[in-house]
Amino acid sequence: MFKVGKIELEKPLLLAPMEDVTDLAFRKICKEFGADVVYTEFVNSDGLIRSNKKTEKKLEITDFERPVGIQIYGGNLEPMIEAAKIVEQKNPDIIDINAGCWVKKIAGRGAGAGLLKDPCYMQTMVESIVKAVSVPVTVKTRLGWDEKSINILEVAKRIEDAGAAALTLHCRTKVQGHSGQADWSWINKVKEVVGIPVALNGSVFEAEDVIRAFNETNADAVMIARGAIEHPWIFREAKLLMENKNYHPVSPEERIETIIRHLKYSLEIKDERGAIITFRKYYAGYLKGLPGSKDVRIKLYQQSEYNPIEEILFDYLDKLKTNELQIFESKK
Repeated sequence: MFKVGKIELEKPLLLAPMEDVTDLAFRKICKEFGADVVYTEFVNSDGLIRSNKKTEKKLEITDFERPVGIQIYGGNLEPMIEAAKIVEQKNPDIIDINAGCWVKKIAGRGAGAGLLKDPCYMQTMVESIVKAVSVPVTVKTRLGWDEKSINILEVAKRIEDAGAAALTLHCRTKVQGHSGQADWSWINKVKEVVGIPVALNGSVFEAEDVIRAFNETNADAVMIARGAIEHPWIFREAKLLMENKNYHPVSPEERIETIIRHLKYSLEIKDERGAIITFRKYYAGYLKGLPGSKDVRIKLYQQSEYNPIEEILFDYLDKLKTNELQIFESKK
């Protein structure tokens, strides 16, 4: 059971916090497809206390997406405490501490996965933030810095002792980054030493991975990251499998409709050019497996206004409909 504050969910699916990905528009799409809990992009504590406008914008949340968590990161204690207090004013359901980001410019400064090098300090940080706010505090971390220094059992126990309400474990080390297969076996080991909910993260790319994760481990929740970027329908498909129901391949019509809906959500929160340029990362996943999608993506990448994008997509859909036998060449 994933019980965090007022949240009480049985085997929920969580959308991971991802920089430049999990903005309000993408969270809304994933929520519509069945994500139970969603998280913001990770928010820089130093930027918050300096009142950086771009950083503050990441704090914008809506009632539609609840339960929603805001994740913060930083390597210095006082700025993290002050940032948590600022975040609390936005009334999120969860404040999550990033202790897992492996990127050098973050981990190298003692933030993100850099906290794994000093479990005692990490415990102090978590405990200080828990005491400073009334919102449930959770932590997302990794197995350890590298294979020779896997210390997650100690870290997990310290996080629980510090008062964290839950732990999400990305089942790779910092050095691994996104490479290699995540080692899910550590979930059960962590569950043996802590009583707080533990969510599994890592190597979850398809709905079947979600089912396998729950079947092979005692995870209280499954958090999905890159698997959702390419295929936000993963939440809906996993829910169907969890109910012992089958799911069908996403139709070209729904793929195109989702692109347009998602882009329109982005236009609501960003200027037209900014929204369209940052949206380009989604085309490859949304059109994956469809005939001729490469040429269409090239055309889409060249656009900086909305209307031509809509025209290109609807024209492409019309061409697909004349070749329906090829449409379902790929499951995804």
